[in-house]
Amino acid sequence: MHRPAASPLPGLASADETLTGLAWGVTFPEPFEAAGVHCGIKHKRPDLAVIHSPVDCSAAAVLTRNRVKAAPLRVTQEHLLAAPGRIRAIVVNSGNANACTGPRGMADARAMAEVCAGELGVDPEQVLVASTGVIGVPLPMERVRAGIQQACQRLSRAGGPDAAIAIMTTDRRPKALAFTLGLGDGRVVRVGGMAKGSGMIHPDMATMLAFLTTDAPVEPRHLQRLLREVTERTFNMITVDGDTSTNDMAILLASGQAGGEPLAPGTEDFARLQAGIERLASYLAKEIARDGEGATRLVEVRVTGARTQAEARTCARAIAGSNLVKTAIHGADPNWGRIAAAAGYSGVEMDPDGFSVWLGDVPVAAGGQEVPFDEAAARSALTAPEVRLTIDLGTGGRHEAIAWTCDMSEEYVRINASYRS
Repeated sequence: MHRPAASPLPGLASADETLTGLAWGVTFPEPFEAAGVHCGIKHKRPDLAVIHSPVDCSAAAVLTRNRVKAAPLRVTQEHLLAAPGRIRAIVVNSGNANACTGPRGMADARAMAEVCAGELGVDPEQVLVASTGVIGVPLPMERVRAGIQQACQRLSRAGGPDAAIAIMTTDRRPKALAFTLGLGDGRVVRVGGMAKGSGMIHPDMATMLAFLTTDAPVEPRHLQRLLREVTERTFNMITVDGDTSTNDMAILLASGQAGGEPLAPGTEDFARLQAGIERLASYLAKEIARDGEGATRLVEVRVTGARTQAEARTCARAIAGSNLVKTAIHGADPNWGRIAAAAGYSGVEMDPDGFSVWLGDVPVAAGGQEVPFDEAAARSALTAPEVRLTIDLGTGGRHEAIAWTCDMSEEYVRINASYRS
């Protein structure tokens, strides 16, 4: 038996990267600035953030597929249609989702854009809006207005960390990353991002917000294609608890301040940028899964031997979404049959007499049945901070996919039993 090795992201040369640490995040690319403040939606923690660019940006967004979409998502959709190449800011609140709040919710989401636009001297259509938190409760708009004004006054290049903290809900830690990327023509572009998410996480987006920035020049239509393809391999491949939210969104802004001709699909430099954005999104996606409510371990599920890429992804998500798999990992129980069962009900082509399973580097099944294995080694693999599960479907296919999840503990139940309080 041979477990296929992980393949690197295409088009990304490690020599081109310079990791800058977590402190910068969205403000690392030129000329982005940000701020995070406490406006009073939450009792003590920062709960409102603004990301701003002094120049027009190309913008792309991928939003939740939940049919119940929160008001800020609908307003953001409107503004992206109106000004996809002229976006200047994103305003975000946490602690309140502004979802299922009727006409008042729409008015409040539009007011958030208007107040932010007034402070920055831009059109409301140039401001995107996001919210996260409790569903069904109207926003305390007097506090939100004051918070937006305060955040706009505090905008700075050093404001990335505060913004990353302000968008958190049940997250235990902020999630941010930034680095440089060298292009073939000698240009150096910057990418950065931040995200939040801990529970209500499932593929097709999740209760997650992700804001990515770059100073590369890219037209809006190409940026949208790039983000959608990246999202399919990153943010849509994570799950914590199987619930898809009303407020999920990932936004990518490109300021063009790196200069030069716009990058276009089909070129080596566009592929390098896409690989860099995918690396950024992959990191943030894994941090969301690692930070799952009550989680003690990050779990990577790799499916190989699939007939198509779509089948590989479907199977990986099915295994990652199995509560039985997740609870077995929490208990360090090498019950590989749960992995096989999840693959079997995923609906993809699988050889029941030919599949193989590994827990970490320990082979536990081959030819569709158990092989002798070291139980202690298997348990040790399941107690590592990062657990790896691999299944080869045995079809002889060449496609593979990775999904990320976390173990499920008693703490998850405790957190979600008292979320509103």
